[in-house]
Amino acid sequence: MREVRAKRWRLKSAPDPTAVAGLVNERCSEVAAGFLVQRGMNDPATASVFFRPSLEQLHDPFLMADMLAAVERIERALGDNERIMVYGDYDVDGTTAVALVYSFLQRFTGNITFYIPDRYSEGYGISFQGIDHAANEKVGLIIALDCGIKSIDKVDYAAEQGIDMIICDHHRPGDTLPEAVAVLDPKRDDCPYPYKELSGCGIGFKLVQGIAQRNGIALNELEPLLDLVAVSTACDIVPVTGENRVLTHYGLKRVNLEPRPGIKTMMQMANVKKKLGVSELVFTIGPRINAAGRIEHGRQAVELLLAKDQAQAEHIGLRVDGNNTARQELDKDITRSALDTIEEDAFIRDAWSTVVYNEAWHKGVIGIVASRLIEQYYRPTIVLTESQGKAVGSARSVKGFDVYEAINACSDLLEQFGGHMYAAGLTMPLENVPEFRKRFDDVVRATIDPALRIPEEEVDAEVRFTDLDDRLARILHHMAPYGPGNMKPVFLTRNVVDTGSARIVGDDHLKMTLRMAGSPSPTFDAIGFRMGAHFERVKSGEPFSVLYTLEENEWNGRRTLQLNIKDLKSEVKGVLVNEPDLRATTTA
Repeated sequence: MREVRAKRWRLKSAPDPTAVAGLVNERCSEVAAGFLVQRGMNDPATASVFFRPSLEQLHDPFLMADMLAAVERIERALGDNERIMVYGDYDVDGTTAVALVYSFLQRFTGNITFYIPDRYSEGYGISFQGIDHAANEKVGLIIALDCGIKSIDKVDYAAEQGIDMIICDHHRPGDTLPEAVAVLDPKRDDCPYPYKELSGCGIGFKLVQGIAQRNGIALNELEPLLDLVAVSTACDIVPVTGENRVLTHYGLKRVNLEPRPGIKTMMQMANVKKKLGVSELVFTIGPRINAAGRIEHGRQAVELLLAKDQAQAEHIGLRVDGNNTARQELDKDITRSALDTIEEDAFIRDAWSTVVYNEAWHKGVIGIVASRLIEQYYRPTIVLTESQGKAVGSARSVKGFDVYEAINACSDLLEQFGGHMYAAGLTMPLENVPEFRKRFDDVVRATIDPALRIPEEEVDAEVRFTDLDDRLARILHHMAPYGPGNMKPVFLTRNVVDTGSARIVGDDHLKMTLRMAGSPSPTFDAIGFRMGAHFERVKSGEPFSVLYTLEENEWNGRRTLQLNIKDLKSEVKGVLVNEPDLRATTTA
């Protein structure tokens, strides 16, 4: 059985009662209205927009700084039959972006190619090698996707080769922007675009939308591209809010009703039997696309996504799936090795952060391993290995802590770095690793809120089992797609007991049938994945408090509500870190 990790439970601020009252009707209970208001839906009109995503809700692409310059330059290239290269990173976001822009531009020209850098010989982003390849191919215009915002020297080098560049990125810019024909990035300080959280593929879609808008192509003709945007939005862990919600909504419809051959092949290889949501894209499609670049080459993923028919997709898909299997084995072996390293080194074991290095670890999976280590130790984590005589690494963070800024505080030890609040990549001389480990831990100790060292579960509402009905389930269904910024609501119910059916199933999963103590009905089947360590507590018959999401389970054509358990505690009262603010009742 796995060790039980203590978690903090925090109830979200109570919603405005007036706004809640304004949403309650025969289809929306008070419980549902409460968590809708918590998410900014303070009136029926706002809620209506949320529940009815429409392509008409997308912003005008020409609100983005440099969009007109980008579109005009592409139109000139198309008119002059100039050779165009679509260039993207080797991860899910980059490869989906390349597939999207390349397939759209193919409608207008055959003088087009794409390029994905080799993860190991070139590294992340635009490379001199890639530009040299473009020059040899007589390319006049490079469209760089999901990379390039800090590639000032690469853009200058391309200009020396007579190659113009358009940068489409969503990462934080540096103090100076590259001297490209256009730099599309909503995170530019001078960019008035109203939505800042698009994925790199999302920026690529806005570019395509701009070209379509200028050339009389209807927006709905672009719908077949939105499956790629949905995959990138899910796998790059950007907020599923605003424009991303609209794009993901339509993209998921495409994935589930009419998937392109490459995505259909990956679904078959993952043995998918149900409709995919955001989390299924993350855990089934994303790893397979990523495995191409981690194990062999990211170009393979683009070829799969561009496959014209099922036979071609299945031929490529066999290699992709084989690479994913190899990636899984590496992931397990290196995670085990990294955990041993932590336990054997007193400094690392007792630190407030994790920085581990081994020259033999496979560069392609160190980001995954960093995430695994956080599951075990829950602290900002960097996993380093050796590549081309340098220490290269991937960083992951815990909720609420900006690992990018912590790395930035040690930048004098680094040769390069980049990323987000929760994920980053970095390169340094090998001899700097010991000093970096110490300095990074000093920064974490000085800047992290001690509370962030304990995992926290946010609670949307405290409810009784009598609140869990089909009306609530319908609201939850229509709130999808879920993801960062719109996570599935988490409920707290106290004074719960098992009816006597508790048992361990599968890989340490805890299966139960729960009711509130002193109340014969209703009862709900519940599953706690990898929560077998709680079995004795549940089996004792003593009441406990439980956190869960509400799921619909279908079996033999019959739909029932099931609780997906996130955590449970013996205490019935006093389980919330902000308990004094709690207004709900605590007795059955």
